[in-house]
Amino acid sequence: MSDNKFVQLAGIDVSKHIEKKNNLSYLSWPFAIDQLMRADPQANWEFSAPEMYGETMMISCTVTAFGKPMKMHLPVMDHRNQAIKNPNAFEVNKNMMRCLVKAIACHGLGLFIYAGEDLPLDEDGNTAKPVKQAPKAAPAAKPAPTAMEGKGGAWTLKVTAEPGGDVAEWAALVSDAAKLGLSQAASESDVLDLFRTNANIFTRMKADAPDAHAALMTEFANSRNAFKKD
Repeated sequence: MSDNKFVQLAGIDVSKHIEKKNNLSYLSWPFAIDQLMRADPQANWEFSAPEMYGETMMISCTVTAFGKPMKMHLPVMDHRNQAIKNPNAFEVNKNMMRCLVKAIACHGLGLFIYAGEDLPLDEDGNTAKPVKQAPKAAPAAKPAPTAMEGKGGAWTLKVTAEPGGDVAEWAALVSDAAKLGLSQAASESDVLDLFRTNANIFTRMKADAPDAHAALMTEFANSRNAFKKD
Protein backbone atom coordinates (compact mmCIF):
# COMPACT_ATOMS: atom_id res chain seq x y z
CA MET A 1 0.00 0.00 0.00
CA SER A 2 1.25 3.47 -0.82
CA ASP A 3 2.57 5.67 2.01
CA ASN A 4 0.78 8.58 0.39
CA LYS A 5 -2.11 9.39 2.72
CA PHE A 6 -4.12 10.97 -0.10
CA VAL A 7 -3.85 7.77 -2.14
CA GLN A 8 -4.90 5.68 0.86
CA LEU A 9 -8.02 7.77 1.47
CA ALA A 10 -8.82 7.97 -2.24
CA GLY A 11 -8.71 4.18 -2.46
CA ILE A 12 -11.39 3.61 0.18
CA ASP A 13 -14.66 2.28 -1.20
CA VAL A 14 -17.36 4.59 0.17
CA SER A 15 -20.14 3.33 -2.12
CA LYS A 16 -22.22 1.89 0.75
CA HIS A 17 -22.29 5.30 2.42
CA ILE A 18 -23.38 7.36 -0.59
CA GLU A 19 -26.85 8.87 -0.54
CA LYS A 20 -28.50 9.69 -3.85
CA LYS A 21 -31.03 12.47 -4.35
CA ASN A 22 -32.25 13.62 -7.76
CA ASN A 23 -29.38 11.78 -9.47
CA LEU A 24 -26.86 13.60 -7.24
CA SER A 25 -24.55 11.72 -4.88
CA TYR A 26 -23.72 12.73 -1.32
CA LEU A 27 -21.33 11.05 1.09
CA SER A 28 -22.57 10.55 4.64
CA TRP A 29 -20.84 13.16 6.82
CA PRO A 30 -20.59 10.89 9.93
CA PHE A 31 -18.81 8.28 7.80
CA ALA A 32 -16.50 10.91 6.26
CA ILE A 33 -15.51 12.23 9.69
CA ASP A 34 -15.07 8.68 11.03
CA GLN A 35 -12.67 7.75 8.21
CA LEU A 36 -10.77 11.04 8.46
CA MET A 37 -10.19 10.73 12.20
CA ARG A 38 -9.12 7.10 11.84
CA ALA A 39 -6.52 8.18 9.28
CA ASP A 40 -5.39 11.24 11.25
CA PRO A 41 -6.57 11.59 14.88
CA GLN A 42 -5.15 15.13 14.91
CA ALA A 43 -7.30 16.27 11.98
CA ASN A 44 -9.51 19.29 12.56
CA TRP A 45 -11.75 21.64 10.61
CA GLU A 46 -12.96 25.22 10.79
CA PHE A 47 -15.76 27.12 9.09
CA SER A 48 -15.14 30.66 7.90
CA ALA A 49 -17.76 33.36 8.31
CA PRO A 50 -20.44 32.95 5.61
CA GLU A 51 -20.38 35.45 2.72
CA MET A 52 -23.50 36.89 1.15
CA TYR A 53 -23.86 37.23 -2.59
CA GLY A 54 -27.01 39.24 -2.99
CA GLU A 55 -29.68 37.12 -1.30
CA THR A 56 -27.62 33.90 -1.45
CA MET A 57 -24.92 32.64 0.90
CA MET A 58 -21.50 31.02 0.41
CA ILE A 59 -20.02 28.72 3.07
CA SER A 60 -16.33 27.91 3.45
CA CYS A 61 -14.66 25.11 5.39
CA THR A 62 -10.99 24.33 5.95
CA VAL A 63 -10.00 20.78 6.89
CA THR A 64 -6.48 20.26 8.17
CA ALA A 65 -5.22 16.67 7.95
CA PHE A 66 -1.70 15.24 7.87
CA GLY A 67 -0.52 18.78 8.58
CA LYS A 68 -2.03 20.19 5.39
CA PRO A 69 -5.04 22.57 5.32
CA MET A 70 -7.50 22.27 2.41
CA LYS A 71 -10.25 24.84 1.97
CA MET A 72 -13.47 24.41 -0.03
CA HIS A 73 -16.51 26.57 -0.70
CA LEU A 74 -20.16 25.69 -1.18
CA PRO A 75 -23.24 27.85 -1.79
CA VAL A 76 -26.23 27.09 0.45
CA MET A 77 -28.29 24.97 -1.96
CA ASP A 78 -31.59 23.11 -2.08
CA HIS A 79 -32.17 19.50 -3.19
CA ARG A 80 -31.91 20.62 -6.83
CA ASN A 81 -28.49 22.15 -6.19
CA GLN A 82 -29.93 25.62 -6.69
CA ALA A 83 -28.75 28.47 -4.44
CA ILE A 84 -31.33 29.30 -1.76
CA LYS A 85 -32.38 32.91 -1.27
CA ASN A 86 -32.17 34.07 2.35
CA PRO A 87 -31.46 30.58 3.76
CA ASN A 88 -32.60 29.74 7.28
CA ALA A 89 -30.47 28.18 10.04
CA PHE A 90 -31.48 24.60 9.16
CA GLU A 91 -30.53 25.05 5.50
CA VAL A 92 -27.23 26.66 6.44
CA ASN A 93 -26.35 23.88 8.90
CA LYS A 94 -27.18 21.16 6.36
CA ASN A 95 -24.93 22.73 3.75
CA MET A 96 -22.13 23.30 6.26
CA MET A 97 -21.89 19.54 6.65
CA ARG A 98 -21.90 19.10 2.87
CA CYS A 99 -19.09 21.62 2.65
CA LEU A 100 -17.16 19.75 5.37
CA VAL A 101 -17.44 16.50 3.39
CA LYS A 102 -16.30 18.33 0.26
CA ALA A 103 -13.23 19.65 2.08
CA ILE A 104 -12.46 16.17 3.44
CA ALA A 105 -12.67 14.90 -0.16
CA CYS A 106 -9.76 17.19 -1.00
CA HIS A 107 -7.67 14.89 1.18
CA GLY A 108 -8.78 11.93 -0.95
CA LEU A 109 -11.85 10.39 0.71
CA GLY A 110 -14.70 10.12 -1.79
CA LEU A 111 -13.12 12.60 -4.20
CA PHE A 112 -14.14 10.40 -7.14
CA ILE A 113 -17.80 11.14 -6.37
CA TYR A 114 -17.35 14.73 -7.52
CA ALA A 115 -16.00 13.43 -10.82
CA GLY A 116 -19.19 11.43 -11.38
CA GLU A 117 -17.38 8.12 -10.95
CA ASP A 118 -18.69 5.01 -9.19
CA LEU A 119 -15.38 3.60 -7.92
CA PRO A 120 -12.27 5.16 -6.38
CA LEU A 121 -9.07 5.66 -8.37
CA ASP A 122 -5.63 4.29 -7.67
CA GLU A 123 -2.29 6.10 -7.54
CA ASP A 124 -2.12 6.22 -11.33
CA GLY A 125 -5.65 7.57 -11.73
CA ASN A 126 -7.11 4.21 -12.79
CA THR A 127 -10.13 2.52 -11.25
CA ALA A 128 -8.87 0.99 -8.04
CA LYS A 129 -9.87 -2.14 -6.24
CA PRO A 130 -11.86 -1.00 -3.21
CA VAL A 131 -10.04 -1.11 0.11
CA LYS A 132 -11.88 -3.57 2.30
CA GLN A 133 -13.11 -2.08 5.52
CA ALA A 134 -12.70 -4.03 8.72
CA PRO A 135 -16.00 -5.70 9.61
CA LYS A 136 -17.91 -3.91 12.31
CA ALA A 137 -18.55 -5.75 15.50
CA ALA A 138 -22.13 -6.89 15.86
CA PRO A 139 -24.06 -4.78 18.35
CA ALA A 140 -24.55 -6.41 21.70
CA ALA A 141 -27.90 -8.15 21.97
CA LYS A 142 -30.41 -6.52 24.28
CA PRO A 143 -31.17 -8.66 27.32
CA ALA A 144 -34.77 -9.74 27.54
CA PRO A 145 -36.68 -8.61 30.63
CA THR A 146 -37.12 -11.56 32.99
CA ALA A 147 -40.63 -10.52 33.95
CA MET A 148 -43.22 -7.91 33.04
CA GLU A 149 -46.78 -7.42 34.18
CA GLY A 150 -49.71 -5.32 32.97
CA LYS A 151 -51.38 -2.54 34.93
CA GLY A 152 -53.78 -4.83 36.78
CA GLY A 153 -57.30 -6.06 36.20
CA ALA A 154 -58.98 -8.98 34.51
CA TRP A 155 -56.87 -8.69 31.35
CA THR A 156 -53.45 -8.34 32.98
CA LEU A 157 -50.70 -10.37 31.33
CA LYS A 158 -47.79 -11.73 33.35
CA VAL A 159 -44.82 -12.65 31.15
CA THR A 160 -41.84 -14.37 32.77
CA ALA A 161 -38.74 -15.39 30.82
CA GLU A 162 -35.60 -17.28 31.76
CA PRO A 163 -32.82 -15.03 33.15
CA GLY A 164 -30.36 -14.31 30.35
CA GLY A 165 -32.87 -15.24 27.67
CA ASP A 166 -32.91 -13.40 24.38
CA VAL A 167 -35.45 -10.84 23.20
CA ALA A 168 -36.88 -13.06 20.46
CA GLU A 169 -37.91 -15.73 22.96
CA TRP A 170 -39.38 -13.11 25.28
CA ALA A 171 -41.33 -11.52 22.41
CA ALA A 172 -42.69 -14.94 21.49
CA LEU A 173 -43.96 -15.39 25.05
CA VAL A 174 -45.67 -11.99 24.92
CA SER A 175 -47.30 -12.87 21.59
CA ASP A 176 -48.54 -16.23 22.85
CA ALA A 177 -49.97 -14.70 26.02
CA ALA A 178 -51.68 -11.88 24.12
CA LYS A 179 -53.14 -14.24 21.52
CA LEU A 180 -54.54 -16.41 24.32
CA GLY A 181 -56.19 -13.31 25.74
CA LEU A 182 -57.63 -12.40 22.33
CA SER A 183 -59.08 -15.89 21.99
CA GLN A 184 -60.99 -15.32 25.25
CA ALA A 185 -62.26 -11.84 24.31
CA ALA A 186 -66.03 -11.69 23.90
CA SER A 187 -66.30 -8.16 22.51
CA GLU A 188 -64.40 -5.29 20.97
CA SER A 189 -64.29 -3.74 24.43
CA ASP A 190 -62.45 -6.80 25.75
CA VAL A 191 -59.86 -6.47 22.96
CA LEU A 192 -59.29 -2.81 23.82
CA ASP A 193 -59.06 -3.56 27.54
CA LEU A 194 -56.47 -6.26 26.85
CA PHE A 195 -54.39 -3.82 24.83
CA ARG A 196 -54.67 -0.87 27.25
CA THR A 197 -53.99 -2.93 30.35
CA ASN A 198 -50.75 -4.29 28.89
CA ALA A 199 -49.63 -1.25 26.92
CA ASN A 200 -46.38 -1.10 28.91
CA ILE A 201 -45.45 -4.60 27.76
CA PHE A 202 -46.34 -3.90 24.13
CA THR A 203 -44.34 -0.66 24.18
CA ARG A 204 -41.26 -2.55 25.36
CA MET A 205 -41.93 -5.18 22.71
CA LYS A 206 -42.10 -2.50 19.99
CA ALA A 207 -38.70 -1.14 21.01
CA ASP A 208 -36.92 -4.50 21.32
CA ALA A 209 -38.73 -6.69 18.75
CA PRO A 210 -40.47 -4.42 16.21
CA ASP A 211 -41.32 -7.20 13.73
CA ALA A 212 -42.96 -9.37 16.39
CA HIS A 213 -44.79 -6.30 17.69
CA ALA A 214 -46.12 -5.44 14.23
CA ALA A 215 -47.41 -8.99 13.77
CA LEU A 216 -49.14 -8.90 17.16
CA MET A 217 -50.76 -5.55 16.43
CA THR A 218 -52.18 -7.10 13.27
CA GLU A 219 -53.77 -9.79 15.46
CA PHE A 220 -55.34 -7.08 17.62
CA ALA A 221 -56.66 -5.26 14.55
CA ASN A 222 -58.13 -8.46 13.12
CA SER A 223 -59.86 -9.24 16.42
CA ARG A 224 -61.41 -5.78 16.61
CA ASN A 225 -62.59 -5.97 13.01
CA ALA A 226 -64.14 -9.39 13.60
CA PHE A 227 -66.29 -8.01 16.41
CA LYS A 228 -67.23 -4.96 14.36
CA LYS A 229 -68.54 -7.20 11.61
CA ASP A 230 -70.65 -9.07 14.13
